[in-house]
Amino acid sequence: MTNDGNREFTDHDEALARAEAGVAALAAERNDRWYPRFHIASPGGWINDPIGPCRFKDRWHVFYQLHPYGTQWGSMHWGHVSSDDMVSWRREPIALAPSLEAERDGVFAGSAVVGDDGRMWLFYTGHRWANGVDDADGNFEVQCAAVSDDGVHFRKLGVVIDNIDRFPDFRDPKVWKQDGLWYMVFGMSTRDRRGQVLLYVSEDMRIWHFDRILYRHPNPSVYMLECPDFFPLKDKEGNESWVLSFSAMGERPNGFANRNHHNAGYVIGSWEPGEAFTPRTEFRMWDWGHNFYAPQSMPAPDGRRLQYGWMSAFVPPIPNQGDGWCGQLTVPRQIRLDSYGCIRSNPADELEGLRESTVTFAPFTLGINETRTIVEDGGAVEIEMEIDINHSTAEFGGLKVHSTSDNAHTCVYYDAQTHRILIDRHSNARGDRGYRAAPFTSNSLKLRVFIDSASVEVFVNDGEQAMTSYSFPSEGPQAVEISAESGTLDIPFLRVHHLRPIGL
Repeated sequence: MTNDGNREFTDHDEALARAEAGVAALAAERNDRWYPRFHIASPGGWINDPIGPCRFKDRWHVFYQLHPYGTQWGSMHWGHVSSDDMVSWRREPIALAPSLEAERDGVFAGSAVVGDDGRMWLFYTGHRWANGVDDADGNFEVQCAAVSDDGVHFRKLGVVIDNIDRFPDFRDPKVWKQDGLWYMVFGMSTRDRRGQVLLYVSEDMRIWHFDRILYRHPNPSVYMLECPDFFPLKDKEGNESWVLSFSAMGERPNGFANRNHHNAGYVIGSWEPGEAFTPRTEFRMWDWGHNFYAPQSMPAPDGRRLQYGWMSAFVPPIPNQGDGWCGQLTVPRQIRLDSYGCIRSNPADELEGLRESTVTFAPFTLGINETRTIVEDGGAVEIEMEIDINHSTAEFGGLKVHSTSDNAHTCVYYDAQTHRILIDRHSNARGDRGYRAAPFTSNSLKLRVFIDSASVEVFVNDGEQAMTSYSFPSEGPQAVEISAESGTLDIPFLRVHHLRPIGL
């Protein structure tokens, strides 16, 4: 790629206007039966990876990959929302559309940061098909930048890192500042199809120099590491570790793990600027559900590390593609390192601001094969519950969500035989089925479950594990039930919060 890649092939303002019109046309015909109430989604079109996120001028900003002209993956743009409290969100104009030669066929994922000049900087991958053909072997990708004074309207700076060796997969820059220098990681695939993460360094955010291969995946079947993220976490004692997050393309199933088409996870290790990254853990999954991919994080002013993921839609059938929209982000999560060197992932504290009303149940025990309705129509609820495993005899027990009159539902169950939490979609009326199973280590079981119009997110034992899956219900009231199978289920604590919309 030469500087010709910075040449415009179309006016950016015109490209943005066309994209806005495309989203508006799809939104005007949108079917809202499964449209999320408290998750970020586009009003129309396809979305995937979260981008950014960042804090700029006292507002949270989240960007996402957007195809504004259809409900399948296509020419990528950057959608944009912002909030002052991470509870009520405002839709912003589309931030980026393809307009340079370097990005003719897509403005791919990247990151957002506040630069030394006080402006918001976007770093992203410019994508084009080398021969004008949609062919994975014909990818041509470079890293680009754009800047903004107001965090809404962006001016492109063009290519900042070239791809002189023409690697076909060379994308998704994540940028941060440390010790007076700027750093960037992004993923690539080598000529022999091995997934790597590259590290670059810069003094001014414009001129970047290759530093090293930060990480090469040990599994030869993993051919690409998408959407890398690299950040430090400290435990309560102040011990610091570095977390390298990536989405592994080509990872094969291993028992209960890596069951999805592509899988997002991380390794924990040590790193100092100018030195190699030294992993000390194996690849660990961020989320054990069916639909979690491409997570990205940001530091909060109070020191927390916040993260969003994409509820991936890789496996057909995808029922909402006929509804004028497709794809949503997860709820924001806060991730921390516990005293054992393990990551805990919990819903962000701000989500408590969504609670409109709360019902608390007295402790109870379900009899053998008993089912009890706890929410008559649970389109947007959060459930906090405990299961006393030592005083329960059920082989399976827990929640049936999106339960409708045709007996369709999704199970969020404890499995006594495997000592795992399941999201089981075998009784779904729509979409892909199958189940996922997450491990946990203790003899107690606490769950926080977020149920939206077509999704469920489960947090186990104060963030020991997380699970995210789509769940497309049938028409009519969608109850939440609690059930015991082949034994009794002891419930010492149960609380239901009804949640308000986020305003998009």
